[in-house]
Amino acid sequence: MRVTADRDRCVGSGQCAMLSPDVFDQDDDGLVLVLREEPAEDLREEVHRAADLCPARSLHVHG
Repeated sequence: MRVTADRDRCVGSGQCAMLSPDVFDQDDDGLVLVLREEPAEDLREEVHRAADLCPARSLHVHG
């Protein structure tokens, strides 16, 4: 699994950082930061949930 984020689409809601703090964070402007581009398999469910709940659809999970 590989995670990417389109920071240009991010609206800074912070859902990703709350749902999967090991994978996502926010910068000083509130925009998404991907902390782990290739998170461990045990994080799969929470990463997919964060992507599904992103209001801007700025998170993408590959594989």
